[in-house]
Amino acid sequence: MSRTNRALTVESVVADQLKADDAYPVLSIGDTIDVHYRIIEGDKERVQVFQGVYIARRGRGINEMITVRRIVANEGVERVFPLHSPRIAKIDVVRHGDARRAKLYYLRDRIGKSRRLRDRRRGLKHVGAGNGSGS
Repeated sequence: MSRTNRALTVESVVADQLKADDAYPVLSIGDTIDVHYRIIEGDKERVQVFQGVYIARRGRGINEMITVRRIVANEGVERVFPLHSPRIAKIDVVRHGDARRAKLYYLRDRIGKSRRLRDRRRGLKHVGAGNGSGS
């Protein structure tokens, strides 16, 4: 069996495990997102929310992963979530950040206010700025 045939066979087997394209909102690097993750403890199941900055995406198909970074008690915490995992209940976008690159690993070295990303507000004008009319 050649390599391409093997890859096609694997993709066809896992095709029913992939989540639909409309299962999640449109995510872009730099967004602050809430990942609602199912946690199973014994016979109980609960949903825990992990809020952080979406800094990386890698893989394709069933192997697609996202990396989310947050700060807890002045310590950086990163979690890697499999995007098509049945444990992810939902993903919400809290705010859209403006990033010019695909991977935001440079945020690991930043502290304080320099860690924040600009907010992406395209199409919105600043109120009262510019013409000096005061209204």
